[in-house]
Amino acid sequence: MTSQPKPPSTRIAAWVGVLGLASAMGIGRFSLTPVLPLMQQDLGTTLAQGSWLAGANYLGYLIGAVICMSAPPRPAIAIRAGLSGCAVFTLAMGLTDSLPLWIIWRLLSGAASAFVLVGVSAWAIPALVQHGKDDWSGRVFSGVGIGVAFAGVVGLTSGVARLSSSTTWIVLGAVAVVAALVLWPLLIESADVNQPEQFRLVSMRQPPRARSDRPLPRRAIVNAICYAAFGYGYIIPATFLPAIARGYIDNPKVFGLIWPVFGLAAAISTVIASGGRRATPRQVWVRAQWLLTLGVVMPAIAINMWTLGVAALCVGGSFMVVTMSGIREALQSGDADPSRLVGTMTTGFALGQIAGPVTVALLSGSSHAMMLSSLIAVAALIVSNCVLGTGFGAGFSASTIQRSAGDLR
Repeated sequence: MTSQPKPPSTRIAAWVGVLGLASAMGIGRFSLTPVLPLMQQDLGTTLAQGSWLAGANYLGYLIGAVICMSAPPRPAIAIRAGLSGCAVFTLAMGLTDSLPLWIIWRLLSGAASAFVLVGVSAWAIPALVQHGKDDWSGRVFSGVGIGVAFAGVVGLTSGVARLSSSTTWIVLGAVAVVAALVLWPLLIESADVNQPEQFRLVSMRQPPRARSDRPLPRRAIVNAICYAAFGYGYIIPATFLPAIARGYIDNPKVFGLIWPVFGLAAAISTVIASGGRRATPRQVWVRAQWLLTLGVVMPAIAINMWTLGVAALCVGGSFMVVTMSGIREALQSGDADPSRLVGTMTTGFALGQIAGPVTVALLSGSSHAMMLSSLIAVAALIVSNCVLGTGFGAGFSASTIQRSAGDLR
């Protein structure tokens, strides 16, 4: 008779979550942002090419998320495969100067990062809940900001030391390899933590056919559309902020600080937001998204060190808060299947963030491409904020709240 492995300890779950997300998101997804100015400098990469590279990565993220929803892998396997993929495909970026190959590597890296995010959500977070440390989820998701800040420091160091973009990609890839090797033995498979508790309870209480055939409630649809607007709005500064800074500030010691500041703001904001309990998820979403809107509009008004710094703080300090509160809001949308709700939100978000770089690419022939793209993003965020703030689609009965709370308990 074989005994089931015990769920990971609180510290192991937290460290795997933090380091896994730091590698997958900071390097696998967002590393193009600090490296793009270097690619523009030594390889002549254009704004349009950078936009297509970013769009490919975000498309890969969407594909990875869809795969994880339609044929979910075991969480530990998803994390291992995702971390390995992020490492290999990041290293590959530094070993070629072919744009078609770059697009393939960034697409595959995006898919790999989605595997890690889904795997961490289904492996580390439930383990923390089982240990009574569900408030540590903010610490886990701070890994995204930590990874972004680290990639920014690498980009800053490369700019100051005049390292090539190829060397920078290889350094980032090597760090991702180390992260995968360190975390690999810590990923203990356990039947108790393979799937979030609320997913298992729903599966036991309601047949899959009944869940899949029922139309989504209006609130869930409205949330998904607003979440898509969020994805569209934040991704333009999250992709191009250092490149914008480089176009107006020659000193790499100055423009290179933008991305580390962005990442530190993201890491700190998730920890602070996870401790709040008074505001509803929708209220937190709206407040954070107004801060995001301010950050997006600043470089469109004027480009200098002050506006770029405010943009980095506002966008970095809000996008992960919106991400977390948006998912929490989704789970209160009146549907008994959390995976379906989160899947709908994730799909909307992914489509929105794909559309952002595509907009920049389509407008790249204009000398005001970034300003026009930013203003379109601001308009989308304002409409989303107004819809969320007025409570459109949020009405549902107390019995629905109680039923949803019971399903998630």
